[in-house]
Amino acid sequence: MLTNMKQYIAELIGTFALVFCGTGAIVIDQQTTGGVGHIGIAITFGLIVMSMIYALGNISGAHLNPAVSIAFSIARHFPARQLFPYILSQLIGAILASLTLKFLFPANELLGTTLPAGSDMQSFILEFILTFFLMLVIIAVAKGSMEQGMFAGMAIGGVVALEAMFAGPICGASMNPARSFAPAIVSGHTAHLWLYLTAPVAGAAGAVVVWKYLRGSN
Repeated sequence: MLTNMKQYIAELIGTFALVFCGTGAIVIDQQTTGGVGHIGIAITFGLIVMSMIYALGNISGAHLNPAVSIAFSIARHFPARQLFPYILSQLIGAILASLTLKFLFPANELLGTTLPAGSDMQSFILEFILTFFLMLVIIAVAKGSMEQGMFAGMAIGGVVALEAMFAGPICGASMNPARSFAPAIVSGHTAHLWLYLTAPVAGAAGAVVVWKYLRGSN
C-alpha cells in the first residue's frame, strides 16, 4: 500500500508540473503579449513531459495522463485496480496547478484552456490522431507501463512538442484529459471540454489495439 501511495503522489506531482509549466507558458505568453511564443509553448510542454518521465518514471511510470493510464490498462500492462487512483491523482495534480495559476494570474480568463479554433469535429479528429501517435510511441518505448528507458523521455517529450507545434493553433493539442479538465473547470470554460476528455481516450485505446495487432503473431 505504501508503494502504491508513492506512485499516486508521483502522478499528482508530475501532472501538477505538466499543467503548471505547460498551461503556465500559455498564460505567461498572454500576459507578456507573445513573450513565450507558440514554439516556446510547444517546447515547454515537451520538455516538462520529458523531465517528469526521467524524474518519476521509475516510481509511477510517469503517465501524467488519464488516457495513457486507461490505454495501459486495456493493454494489460497496468493493473486495473490502480486505474481509478491514478486518474484521481492526475486530476488533483492538474486542478492544483490551475488553481495556483489562477492565484498568480487572477486576471487571466482562460488559464490555458484548450479550445477548438474551428469545428468541434475537426478538433476531435485531430485530438484522436495526435493521441493515437503519442500512445503508439509511449507503448513502444515503455516497459510494463514504466517509462524509464534512457531514450523514453526524449522520444515521448519529442512527440508532445512536435504535435503541439503543428496542431496546437487548431485544436490545442491537448492529448491529455487532465491537462484540459483542470483549466476548463477552474476558469469555467467547459463548453468544449467533452471532446478533450473523449478524443484522447479513444485515440490512446486505438493505438493499443493497432500496436497489439502489429506486435502479435499471425
